[in-house]
Amino acid sequence: QVQLVESGGGLVQAGGSLRLSCAASRRTINTYNMGWFRQAPGKERDFVAAITSSGRTTLYADSVKGRFTISRDNAKNTLYLQMNSLKLQDTAVYYCAQSERSLSRSPSGYNYWGQGTQVTVSS
Repeated sequence: QVQLVESGGGLVQAGGSLRLSCAASRRTINTYNMGWFRQAPGKERDFVAAITSSGRTTLYADSVKGRFTISRDNAKNTLYLQMNSLKLQDTAVYYCAQSERSLSRSPSGYNYWGQGTQVTVSS
């Protein structure tokens, strides 16, 4: 099965930017839809963005639309999340996930998950 490893998280001031990466190994992600989710302490895991296998279609949560961009490089077997204009409420652990189904906003639509990377936005 695929192994997903996120990186790029860290501490950033409000208004700043970060780019998260999700490197896949053991299996190609080229033919699978992929997504990013986040989970803040004491809260449920929330949808952030998703992208089709080709990269032609993307979905975003309303809270990040216009600020975050999901992309993928199938040649590198890697998924990205560019996060701009970060806000305090973006603080969470960010997870990438692989789906074997149609593009979905629900965590139940994803089969494999990374271990997460912490993003902390400070004032």
